[in-house]
Amino acid sequence: MNNINLGIFSLSLAVKDIQASKDFYEKLGFSILGGNIEQKWLILKNGKSVIGLFEGMFDTNIITFNPGWDENAQNLEEWDDVRVIQNHLKNCGIVLTAEADGSTAGPAHITLTDPDGNNILIDQHR
Repeated sequence: MNNINLGIFSLSLAVKDIQASKDFYEKLGFSILGGNIEQKWLILKNGKSVIGLFEGMFDTNIITFNPGWDENAQNLEEWDDVRVIQNHLKNCGIVLTAEADGSTAGPAHITLTDPDGNNILIDQHR
């Protein structure tokens, strides 16, 4: 089976109170990498660990991958486009819950669910 590069891994957490969650994760050593607390979303980092805090945007936590980015949201020189990843997964028999338009280029995303019901987002920003 061919290896594909999914990009940086993070957890997107569905939080009830973004300020309380921000305060908690900062005590664990995370610092703000990006986002907008007024819009109820933040991206936090501790070393190479990345988490997103999202109040009111998702019903459940989501496993997230960002093709083309490293853990600092910086562009990678070599990476697999989300459409290449999509084709690979479909060829492996994985059912996607949302697909990227294969005729486009640039930012796009796909979603899928693992056998245990965990939601996965592969979200390309470039």
